[in-house]
Formats: sequence, C-alpha cells, structure tokens
Amino acid sequence: MPTNRPKASLRQPLYTAAERARRDATKWTLVQGILAPVQFLAFAISLVLVLRYMLTGDGYTAATVSILVKTGLLYLIMVTGAIWEKVVFGQYLLAPAFFWEDLFSFAVIALHSAYIIVLWTGALSPMGLMALALTAYLTYAINAGQFIRKLRLARLDQAVRV
Repeated sequence: MPTNRPKASLRQPLYTAAERARRDATKWTLVQGILAPVQFLAFAISLVLVLRYMLTGDGYTAATVSILVKTGLLYLIMVTGAIWEKVVFGQYLLAPAFFWEDLFSFAVIALHSAYIIVLWTGALSPMGLMALALTAYLTYAINAGQFIRKLRLARLDQAVRV
C-alpha cells in the first residue's frame, strides 16, 4: 500500500543531528530567515527600477539607490551567513553542506562590488552600469535558487526523520 511519507534518498542529509541542533539554537538562523526575504524584496523592487530606467531612460537615481540598498543587504546577509555557518558547521565559509552555494556567492559579491567600483570611478555609462547590475542580479537569482533548494532539502530530510 502506498504511503505519503517521503522516501529516504541515497544522498547524505544536509545536517547531522548536532548541526541541526546548533542551527535551531542559534539566533543567526532567525537573522538569515529575516534578511533573506528582505533582500529578495529589495532585489525585486530594484529590478523593476533598473528595467524601468533601461526601457524609458527615467529614474536613474532611484535605480542607482535601489542597487546600493540591495548591495548593502547582500553584504549584510553574507557576513551574517558566514557567522551562521561558523556556528552550525564550525567554519566561516565553504562548509561541505553549502560549498557550491558559497562558491557561487563569491561571484555574486564580486559583481555587486564591481558595480559599486564602476559607479564610483565612472568607468561605465549609466546604461552600462544598469547592464552590470542586471548581470549581478542574474547571479543573485541563481544563488538564491541554490539556497532555496537547500532549504527544501533540509525540510525533506526532516520529514524523512519524523
């Protein structure tokens, strides 16, 4: 008779019992849980403003400010995420459970940082800056998808354990 319970997979669970306990006990899990949707909201608003500027030529300042806000939130979530990873896994970055997500995060940070540097130096036109921002946003969207996938895997692991 078929059941509705998830089947155990061949992959290793995302967290050991001790890591899960540390994850559930640390305030940094809540911080990440708050910052992630706030950053996504900033991303969505900024994306609209950037596209509006690129399509109409209007709203350069609003788009620029929104990119800077989004980038600031990215830096904040990356620093607090590294602290979370240290508490849960014992290392600040590249813990095996989040190795590829962290590695791709470096590209996300590099592109957002490049935007700030190029804005500050004036090395690109406003349209070039917006194209760079869109490239940074594409990497962010991929990286966010990676983390959402891991969240789903962790929930599936928990369902299998129950």
